[in-house]
Amino acid sequence: MSNFTQTKNPNVAATAPVFFSAWDLHAYYGESYIVQGVNLNIHEGEILALLGRNGAGKTSTLRAIARLDNPALRKGEIWLDHQPLHTMASHEASKAGVALVPEDRRIIQGLTVEENIQLAQIEKPIGWSLERIYELFPRLGERRKQEGTTLSGGEQQMLAIGRALARDIKLLLLDEPYEGLAPVIVHEIEKTLQLIREQGITTIIVEQNAVAALKLADRAVILDTGTVVYDGLAKDVLDDEKLRHEYLAI
Repeated sequence: MSNFTQTKNPNVAATAPVFFSAWDLHAYYGESYIVQGVNLNIHEGEILALLGRNGAGKTSTLRAIARLDNPALRKGEIWLDHQPLHTMASHEASKAGVALVPEDRRIIQGLTVEENIQLAQIEKPIGWSLERIYELFPRLGERRKQEGTTLSGGEQQMLAIGRALARDIKLLLLDEPYEGLAPVIVHEIEKTLQLIREQGITTIIVEQNAVAALKLADRAVILDTGTVVYDGLAKDVLDDEKLRHEYLAI
């Protein structure tokens, strides 16, 4: 496993081992060179905000970590808790503890809220129980017999996260979780992600609402045209107006 410099995150002991690392990732959509040598390292239980303008390679990096076929990872190593994800297919990465919640949420039409969650528990390893998920998201418990695709956007996002937690996950990948949601619902999702962090689950969040993501995250990585241009504390990005303007347009 490759060695990485330890973060100075005040919430994590300086001697804590790196829990997740991606080393020199290169990924392509066809012949389009999207991810160009990205490096990431995260401690267990941290939230990392992966930021950048549209087309910077954020979603492609998440998909490469989840071992999806597009983009194709042509070079690089991905390690999660000493497991080599880069040698795995997507279903193997899922069993190893990776869960991707995509931007479109992928709620299965024709299935109730409860059936969507139960479907994630057909194969081991099984994670949170239905009762525990409903405790985290009371609204899902109230709508357990309602078809998942008829929920509001915020409720569908809750369902997508709850379905991910139904598996025994170590790394939660969130692609635009606040997309199209009212501020009050964004705040509710933020509180939920803070609770998930307290359970020791490591999270990478890709989000166009950069300020909200930075306020939630421990650390931030900013991508520009497929390469890392910043890797450090999230609060330092909030304090650096020049950096935010140049790479995030905020």
